[in-house]
Amino acid sequence: MSSWTEIATDKQLKQGDERALELTIGGMTCASCANRIEKRLNKLEGVHATVNYATEKAKVTFGGDLLAPEDFVAAVESAGYTAKLPAADTGILGGDAGADRDAAEDDPTSGLRQRVTISAVLSVPIIVMAMIPALQFTYWQWLSFALAGPVLFWAGLPFHRAAWANLKHGAATMDTLISMGTLAAFAWSTYALFLGTAGEPGMTHPFELTVSRMDGAANIYLEVAAGVITFILLGRYFEARSKRRAGAALRALLELGAKDVAVLRDGREQRIPIAELAVGDVFVVRPGEKIATDGIVEEGTSAVDMSMLTGESVPVEVGPGDRVVGATVNAGGRLLVSATRIGSDTQLAQMAKLVEDAQNGKAQIQRLADRISGVFVPVVIVVAAATLGFWLGAGESASTAFTAAVAVLIIACPCALGLATPTALLVGTGRGAQLGILIKGPEVLESTRKIDTIVLDKTGTVTTGKMTLLDVVAADGVD
Repeated sequence: MSSWTEIATDKQLKQGDERALELTIGGMTCASCANRIEKRLNKLEGVHATVNYATEKAKVTFGGDLLAPEDFVAAVESAGYTAKLPAADTGILGGDAGADRDAAEDDPTSGLRQRVTISAVLSVPIIVMAMIPALQFTYWQWLSFALAGPVLFWAGLPFHRAAWANLKHGAATMDTLISMGTLAAFAWSTYALFLGTAGEPGMTHPFELTVSRMDGAANIYLEVAAGVITFILLGRYFEARSKRRAGAALRALLELGAKDVAVLRDGREQRIPIAELAVGDVFVVRPGEKIATDGIVEEGTSAVDMSMLTGESVPVEVGPGDRVVGATVNAGGRLLVSATRIGSDTQLAQMAKLVEDAQNGKAQIQRLADRISGVFVPVVIVVAAATLGFWLGAGESASTAFTAAVAVLIIACPCALGLATPTALLVGTGRGAQLGILIKGPEVLESTRKIDTIVLDKTGTVTTGKMTLLDVVAADGVD
């Protein structure tokens, strides 16, 4: 259990015998994945867990010492996903460590951007040729077949890989629908080209707005296979980009802190990284510098700009014995400050934690969406199988029945149901933080629809902090 003590730091919150732990989850591709991991964690005795697909994090609360962090990691891995324990914070208030972590993180949109670009370049000709009969030259169907292969098996590889991983664990997610639908459309097109009449010279797809039953052996559906993969990849790219931009609000809060500090040791100033600052150290803050961390003024008087914290545009006068907050700016004289709180205990770090917690929580509507998406996939598969059986039972050919079943799978592919709510909450809390509005949780954001009165206090909250001349009124008898 020694590793637990080292890992927990501020991430482990003790309330009596209750503890809380945050895990970073990997491998999730839709809200159904989050729902499945949540169920697996909640099966552990005395555990209450919520998994947020948008932030890719799990918040676990549990009681007593019966479970270790490794037990939660093992539970997530048994469901077919990856989990990482939180790293110990070494200075959340600025510092090079946080910057290095941000720089080391790969851009989550880079791989998706490449897949989307190549997929779109190959898919657009397929879709255009399939939709415009005038462009359907001799053997156009074989060109479509050649272009669709890389889209399905390279660009769509993440969907197939995720579907296979879930299948091994006896589960079905949105990726299952995408993989099944696109592979079925490609397989049927291959059958129609090689064994049906779709591969014959002069074959065309007429553009019709009418609906009729037909034998699909003379038609190909390559534009469906390529188009679905391209559009869903595009949606996931925009989703990843919005998540990254929302996370920038948290990084911006952390970057407000100082990077290094001048500490007084043996009567001499020594500049050290902020991560090496300890409680009780006395450090120097010159005019114009940021205060490195929360502390008490030991010597000197000055005015401190606290607008980043309070919204108050007028600097606050401080002197010996007054408390100051890290990341605020010394606007006047030289100060000697004794550090009282560092790292994750500082006020700025607590503000950043508020934003992080707000993005990790779940609103009631999000829980509803997760529950629906959890049963949505199996229901669609059952409906597709029932469609196949119905048309076969009605005396239609196998190709007609199979065409109808594939249509059900393909139409059900998009997973907007599970994506829209968590992404909207994530972007909402992140955008609020960028504008200086800290939202305590998605439940609070959701409850704002009932608000009919807003009460504001403090200058700077509703003003800009910049005075302007509005009017000139002359006294009586004065021109």
